[in-house]
Amino acid sequence: MANAQSPGGRRPPPAPPRGRGPLGALVYWIMVLGVWGLIFAVGFFAVFAVDLPDTSKLYDVKRQPSISYLDRSGAMVAVRGSQYAPPVDLDKLPSYVPKAFIAIEDRWFYWHIGFNPWGIARSQIYNVTHKGGPLRGGSTITQQLARNLFLTPAQTYRRKAQELILAVWLEAKFSKKEILSLYLNRVYFGAGAYGIEAASQRYFGKPASQLTLGEAALLAGMMKGPSRYSPVSATERAEQRATVVLGEMVRSGAITEAEKAEAFKTPVRVNPVLANQRAQYFTDWVDDQVRALVGEPTEDLVVETTLDLPLQAAAEDAIRKGVAAAKNERVEQAALVALDGEGRVRAYVGGASYAQSQFDRATMARRQAGSSFKPFVYLTAMEQGRTPETPVADEPIKIGNWEPKNYTGRYLGPITLQTALAQSINTVAARLANEVGTGNVAATARRLGITSRIQLDPSMALGAVEVSPMEMAQAYAPFSNGGFFAKGYGVERIRTTAGRVLYDHSVEKPERRPVIGSPALQYMNQMLRQVVSGGTGTRARVAGFDLAGKTGTTSDYRDAWFVGYTGGFVTAVWVGRDDNKSMRKVTGGGAPAGMWHDFMAAALPKLRTQPIPGGVIAPPPVENDPIGDLIAGDGAAPPPEENVPLPIQPEHEAAPF
Repeated sequence: MANAQSPGGRRPPPAPPRGRGPLGALVYWIMVLGVWGLIFAVGFFAVFAVDLPDTSKLYDVKRQPSISYLDRSGAMVAVRGSQYAPPVDLDKLPSYVPKAFIAIEDRWFYWHIGFNPWGIARSQIYNVTHKGGPLRGGSTITQQLARNLFLTPAQTYRRKAQELILAVWLEAKFSKKEILSLYLNRVYFGAGAYGIEAASQRYFGKPASQLTLGEAALLAGMMKGPSRYSPVSATERAEQRATVVLGEMVRSGAITEAEKAEAFKTPVRVNPVLANQRAQYFTDWVDDQVRALVGEPTEDLVVETTLDLPLQAAAEDAIRKGVAAAKNERVEQAALVALDGEGRVRAYVGGASYAQSQFDRATMARRQAGSSFKPFVYLTAMEQGRTPETPVADEPIKIGNWEPKNYTGRYLGPITLQTALAQSINTVAARLANEVGTGNVAATARRLGITSRIQLDPSMALGAVEVSPMEMAQAYAPFSNGGFFAKGYGVERIRTTAGRVLYDHSVEKPERRPVIGSPALQYMNQMLRQVVSGGTGTRARVAGFDLAGKTGTTSDYRDAWFVGYTGGFVTAVWVGRDDNKSMRKVTGGGAPAGMWHDFMAAALPKLRTQPIPGGVIAPPPVENDPIGDLIAGDGAAPPPEENVPLPIQPEHEAAPF
């Protein structure tokens, strides 16, 4: 049968193809998206995988060795550097430990392939709407492990892309259990601790297998920021974060409400070595010395120091309370250094609060010494033949264009050198330095332990010399130990954890060198005792102990000092402000002497101190001494009969320039 034709004998056009059904369309678009996805994946890997780190060293641990600092009795002071512990078996941990990390860090850990697309999407929305800040990555536990093992913390899109690639590689190579085990054993918990075992030992002083639910929640909460959520430096914030973790554990079914409630009944006790945070300024100071003595450590070290933790605690308490008590007087900072007669640093405080400021005012700051520098003037005079009873005149004096004055504008006329030093009279010190020579005074100060530059202008007699508390303590030490030089030091021995000794101060220390002879030493101790018993430093007195020292106040009350000692033990205290602004008439006989007293009252009963060398010379009676009414000292007058220190109008020493 002939085919039908259209009119005119032409064949009709073919019918249009039938459209795809829904299933066909779905298959078609899946194939298209798959092809483009493959192209994108190839391009993604080609761009970001070219400089991926070497993954063959997955199990290599590179860390800074830890340094453990012990006090003179062997008690732990601090640990610096990184601390790793042997890997902990996941099966030996309480089940709630890994569950805490999964609940707060990666709830979908067991279901994703290394990354969570929804988490990444949420993070990208955040990054777009919060431009200018750090990128949020929406990282899974696997991604965090990849970053910790192989990458830097840099928050860039390239690093995030490489993190994703490595996370997929980890998921392909290891089981979920192995990934979680690697994560818990390698993640950083702050305070130099890497891994759950090291963190448990450092923060709680026990193995990870003994962690309580609350402790596990606290450690898991730190993953958001080890420093920000540290149970040591941010206790309240860490507690709040741990509560969030426990809530997420209940929400995910890891624990019950009853278990959460029970966790709140069990207090979390932080390792006392970390909780107390004692001696942080001292640890910074000796840490630099350790590296100078033995170089950068290549293995874990133990450093035996000179510090005495009970005395350190007393020093920190005295400084903290003293600064708080003098807040209305515009006192903001203080520092304290205590040495024994050999130069061993027994207490060291570089500021009122290490958490608020790590700047070390005990050795790094240089502040004018004020009248606490005067003993070097008087010692030079004693060595040139004068005695405490040498008569001098308190009267107006002009040296070049400089005219030092006493605060009241009054002058006492004929007095002795002992009275002049006890009452910190400016005109006598200026005249004396001019007579003995400022160059000779500078040489005396350097001989005793002042290492800072000493200018030779006449004003140096009144302490226009910038020094540190450490310098002042070691320069006063010869008065306390029989006249021998005593350079302050803090490291006794450095050894490896295996016991190999790398440094021993007893081998390295030089022979004792005398720097003050007789009778100058006896004369100075006699006069400096008088400062405490009846002069400007009466607030520093501690009943029953042989004490001596000197107050110091600088121009416009910018700095105030008290440096004092007993037999074989010296302490220097400075107070002031970091901005070098004036305090409100704070003198050496006020806040510094008060802090010195509080520290020494706690320290002296713990020390086997001896009388100050040269014998105890009874001071002259002061009940009717008119000097206390005529001149101003560094903050205290002779005490009344009931033996209670009574502040009077302070000495305002002449401006140094």
